[in-house]
Amino acid sequence: MSRYYVTTPIYYVNDKPHIGHAYTSLATDVLARWKRLEGREVFFLTGTDEHGQKVEKAARDAGMEPQAFTDQVSQHFRDLAERMGFSNDDFIRTTEERHKRACQALWEELARRDEIYLGHYEGWYAVRDEAFYGPDELTERDGVKYAPSGAPVEWVREPSYFFRLSKWRDWLLRFFEENPDFIAPQGRRNEVMSFVRSGLQDLSISRTSFSWGVPVPGDPAHVMYVWLDALTNYITAAGYPDEPDPRWGFWPADVHFVGKDIVRFHAIYWPAFLQAAGIAPPKRVFAHGWWTIEGQKMSKSLGNAIDPLALVEEFGLDPLRYFLLREVPFGNDGDFSRRALVNRLNGELADGLGNLAQRTLTLIQRNCGGELPREAERTEADRALLDGLDALPAAVGKALDAQLFHTALETVFQSVRDANGYITQQQPWALKKTDQARMAAALRHLHTALRAYAIVLQPFMPDTMGRLLDQLGVPAGEGRSLAALAAPLPGGAALPPPEPLFRKIDTAALAAAT
Repeated sequence: MSRYYVTTPIYYVNDKPHIGHAYTSLATDVLARWKRLEGREVFFLTGTDEHGQKVEKAARDAGMEPQAFTDQVSQHFRDLAERMGFSNDDFIRTTEERHKRACQALWEELARRDEIYLGHYEGWYAVRDEAFYGPDELTERDGVKYAPSGAPVEWVREPSYFFRLSKWRDWLLRFFEENPDFIAPQGRRNEVMSFVRSGLQDLSISRTSFSWGVPVPGDPAHVMYVWLDALTNYITAAGYPDEPDPRWGFWPADVHFVGKDIVRFHAIYWPAFLQAAGIAPPKRVFAHGWWTIEGQKMSKSLGNAIDPLALVEEFGLDPLRYFLLREVPFGNDGDFSRRALVNRLNGELADGLGNLAQRTLTLIQRNCGGELPREAERTEADRALLDGLDALPAAVGKALDAQLFHTALETVFQSVRDANGYITQQQPWALKKTDQARMAAALRHLHTALRAYAIVLQPFMPDTMGRLLDQLGVPAGEGRSLAALAAPLPGGAALPPPEPLFRKIDTAALAAAT
């Protein structure tokens, strides 16, 4: 069985999770679930990034020791993963001993290969970003200099170990050219290549100005730069340095999902660190966009960050999962609004798929004795619907391999619209009086369509599609895999009475509340 390794970024524990964190993990979860449906052996990793000056400061501001602070905030991210139904196989924390050991092993390997040297660093540093910036990247307002991210910077001078990043410039450019799908989407790839072409400076990879971090082997006055520490998590979880660990067979990772603000670290520093240590780089880094909230950027000062768990309570888990990946092409920025979510829920989910399922299964209960009709010959109209179903898994899989989640969903819901057109055209409720065999055939074909939709939509809406598959009489386990679609269900099976799949939202009440 072929293996597939997919990761979220590990989330920085200086604040509680918001909708942006849920978005990244959701995309990772959907891809992991799809690969399992394909029959792949999947390793899905998420976790928390718990070291660095910013965390140390946040803990101090909260009146807590850093470890107690990170224990508390990391739990919020575990809770988010559980409540959002994420199927991660591991949750890593950078304060774990296994991770500290992996970081120090990687450092020692880089040092052994003469990729690290001791010097001193001075430059413009943003505490919020845990990053240094060149003078040409800065802007100035009211006497304060700012990084491209908007974070204020300060001039810092301190002893530091350096990684010989500059020597890897040509290799990186060659690697990008030979692996055109390594960075996606295309706009992020262009930005990264432009940055590398402009030249790379050796990278400061240790700090002495604070102590909350992984100690540098042989020089405990230094702690590792938070990004060297954080990026290593992906190989820690895969068993490094304990080769041959059973999980090491998952490396290199198939996809790292990241926000567009950290693509440079993942697409430049990370492959360079790995190549320098003699470890294969990951296969792909996908940088998604950011969400604004009702037209405004999410920020602490505006107090408009949305708690995804509150949205789950308000609208339901699966409608939220569906909306986040349906509304905006993954990789683009998007605006979150409750009205848009309600429009998707009431329209595509309730009126589209939910109504199709309710009508079909109710007609089977009333007109077929509650039993699944047997397979029947196909008319031209039947073939038009069913031939499209045969192509559905491959089309959805192709879109997901390119991280085009919205395209995958549009492909499915175009077929749902076709099926709604089919039931309107065939009118099985009228055929009971004129042609019962034809009525049964039409209902059987609609059941076949619903089975296909439910199976391919499981990664997006696992709970709701599980309930639909129950109502369709589809056996659990292998019976709900993509491979199972090749074999028709035997006719004559008793089906349970249908129940509504989605709860529509009163738009008038929503408008009054907002």
